Amino acid sequence: MNIEGIQINYVRYGKKEGKKIVLLHGWGQNIEMMQPIGDAFAKTYEIIIFDLPGYGKSSEPPYAYSIEDYAKIIHKALENLKIEKPILMGHSFGGKISLLYASKYEVEKLILFGSPYCPEIEKVSLKQKTLKTLKKVPILNALEEFAKKHIGSMDYRNASPRMREILVKTVNLDITEEVKKIVAPTLLLWGTKDDAVPIRRAYELEKLIPDAGVVVYEGGTHYTYLEFLNPIVHVLQVFLEN
Repeated sequence: MNIEGIQINYVRYGKKEGKKIVLLHGWGQNIEMMQPIGDAFAKTYEIIIFDLPGYGKSSEPPYAYSIEDYAKIIHKALENLKIEKPILMGHSFGGKISLLYASKYEVEKLILFGSPYCPEIEKVSLKQKTLKTLKKVPILNALEEFAKKHIGSMDYRNASPRMREILVKTVNLDITEEVKKIVAPTLLLWGTKDDAVPIRRAYELEKLIPDAGVVVYEGGTHYTYLEFLNPIVHVLQVFLEN
């Protein structure tokens, strides 16, 4: 799909007549990292997963995109696909985009995994944390080779000049006021050992978003949604059906 001169890669599968679940991946990742969640709901929902601009098979942005630019490009892509008011799920970078998206456009429900909304005082290499996590958990271990090739681009020094600029803009952007405008029911799923986006951010978001709740997974890292895939799928089923 071509949006404003950018080639946007995506997958669309599942039950065509079902409600639409849109998944947005984290920084330096691609469609593959969100498919375990999508696959779990494909029998009853239609699943759409994007390669965000600059990753996977999608084009790099023509200039240093802001989070708002990413939200706009996703909105235009969904308009092209004739999808209105999706169920939006986002992890990390994709979660920050999801937060801004839900503050500006209609979504039926919002689900976030380890999603930042304001700058962190301490910035640590996500590559190192991710690769350590991947070695410990079976479902993640299968993705370790992918991670070594792709997630390394999370590090500033390994990104292209344009993506470096995007990373700096993203990390330093505070969307607190925008988050307060979200009206969709929101579920925040977090691990207690998420040292990329600390658990305190989940509780802060719960207070900022009018209709939000937190589910905590003891020992979960920044990749809790994969480490605790089965129990999280169960929680999501309850949340989506009610």
